[in-house]
Amino acid sequence: MIGRPSSVDEDDRIPLVDLRASYHSHQKELDAAVSACLERASFIGGEDHTAFAGEFSDWCGGGAVALVGNGTDALTLALIEVLGQGDGSGEVITVSNTFIGTTEAITGAGYRPVFVDIDPDTCLMNIDLARAAVNERSRAIVPVHLYGQMVPMDQVMDLASIRGMAVIEDAAQAHGATWQGKNPGALGDAACFSFYPGKNLGAWGDGGAVFTRDKDLAMRISMRANHGRLDKYHHALEGVNSRLDGIQAAVLRVKLRYIDEWNRARREISSWYKELLAGLGGIQLPVTATDAESVYHLYVVQMEDRDIVCKKMHDKGIGVGIHYPIPLHLQPAYAGLGYRSGDFPQTEAVMSRVLSLPVFPEMRRDQVERVARALIESIEK
Repeated sequence: MIGRPSSVDEDDRIPLVDLRASYHSHQKELDAAVSACLERASFIGGEDHTAFAGEFSDWCGGGAVALVGNGTDALTLALIEVLGQGDGSGEVITVSNTFIGTTEAITGAGYRPVFVDIDPDTCLMNIDLARAAVNERSRAIVPVHLYGQMVPMDQVMDLASIRGMAVIEDAAQAHGATWQGKNPGALGDAACFSFYPGKNLGAWGDGGAVFTRDKDLAMRISMRANHGRLDKYHHALEGVNSRLDGIQAAVLRVKLRYIDEWNRARREISSWYKELLAGLGGIQLPVTATDAESVYHLYVVQMEDRDIVCKKMHDKGIGVGIHYPIPLHLQPAYAGLGYRSGDFPQTEAVMSRVLSLPVFPEMRRDQVERVARALIESIEK
């Protein structure tokens, strides 16, 4: 990320996401929730942990939730419990334009990630190419619901059912998104969420959850995440230590009350951007599929000379970001998979062009206008 210039006054900057504004908007409720947790000295498990699991499950559409330490563990544990611990021979189909946590989970569960290219408009998995990637070693599909928009889940489920594969959804950027009116986890075996602070529903540290309609699966994931415990001193299996702490649960309980309102605000902000940037040459605005409702975790535009524009925007005090500059198949960490530059042309082209503009629920119309004006000036000059 290019550093912020000292010439721009701190008060004049517009951040990519304003976590302080989120805190100040509900400071009394958040402080009271944390204070109550401190008074109970309930830091692992406890009242807030149990209550949030139920409330988040209801919000997701009804089922069961396993709360874990972070989004990567959510994916890893879900894969292990659905597929069993792999030995490296099985394959899981996903995309290369995602955070490395997606593939860390696949390899951590003992499987080989197999990448497929994307739709250049939505930046989401191309289902036809996923279909072509299936072979006798394919065990699961991990569709990544990127930027706040869901992958076409009806097509994913059709493919998975024909081939007998599991579907574990990476919903880290899709809190509240829908496909054909259905939330993450409504169709797949499980949907995995991150509560990293910058997410639409973010904690004050790391956190994650697995939502599933299978209550037994949620119970097994919860047990594996807590050292495989049946109770304090009885362990059914060797698990891991991946627990959402009580304070994070207390914070998330407050924030969950406002997530629908915040998502509506994100959609309104996106409509302002669309209005202000419509017809601007040299820029591609986000494309939302007809059957999708996006929650705009990120507002991502595409353009040539992205890095030059990015620097100009930072010079103007606008906190733009890049999600993500280097696709996973070209990362040194995955050199052993044998992929080369040019293997996924749409992914490589998109990731050289994407730029994330500021979007957060407290953002005002005048701030959006300033961002749009700065982008227009940065492109034109």
